[in-house]
Amino acid sequence: MEKDPELPVVPAKWGLPYAEDEMKPAVKREQTYIVAFAVLTILAWQTQIGTLALMPFTLLSTWWHEMAHGLTAALLGAEFHRLVIFANGSGYAESSGNLWAVEQAIVSAAGLLGPTIAGCAMIIASRSRRATRIALLGLAAALVVSTLIWVRSLTGWIVLPAFALAAFYIATRASAKWQRISVEFLGVQGAVSVYQDFGYLFSPGGVMGGQMVRSDTGKIADALLLPYWFWGGAITVAIVAMVWKSLRVAGRY
Repeated sequence: MEKDPELPVVPAKWGLPYAEDEMKPAVKREQTYIVAFAVLTILAWQTQIGTLALMPFTLLSTWWHEMAHGLTAALLGAEFHRLVIFANGSGYAESSGNLWAVEQAIVSAAGLLGPTIAGCAMIIASRSRRATRIALLGLAAALVVSTLIWVRSLTGWIVLPAFALAAFYIATRASAKWQRISVEFLGVQGAVSVYQDFGYLFSPGGVMGGQMVRSDTGKIADALLLPYWFWGGAITVAIVAMVWKSLRVAGRY
């Protein structure tokens, strides 16, 4: 009696196993819905009503953005003093120190690309249930630690621990399916959080509190010479490429 030929073993990528064949169609649909919601989120953020309707995600996107600014400044030798999140979804990270122009450009770029890198790492983690749980618990821990050390606003003290509690609950109580959906959803939302204000990305700056404030792409342009719209476009291409690649690595597309 002949034995059935053994199927070739496909090696895992980056130590994370591929999704089972029978799961791929369902997971592919899940990701399609998640990406579609992310696109709708970006469009809704461009309107006042949409921003209010999506306020929890607006506040979380502000946390992603400002934490990336503050932590990068600290890594470059500056002092990260505090993170303030307002009820209207805006916020800022306050830091001080003598940074070179190029270092200031790196801090500005980190606020735009840092959330995408972290979000894509969460998407990739969805390949493994263990990695998914670690990603959710890691996010919960980051929210709690940042609240205790840097956050200095009532809105932040209320909203961020609530998100941390939700992430912890999902990591410890939810089914594997909902853990996977949640970590991918949060990852994609983090990755696109820079588009909370599309005009900000493609503008040299604006008036805030009666003062002219340079945008992140404006600050990058000041240090690296090329115009702000070039950096806005380059960052958009980089974000799309990273999200697309992370979805492929996650074994979905």
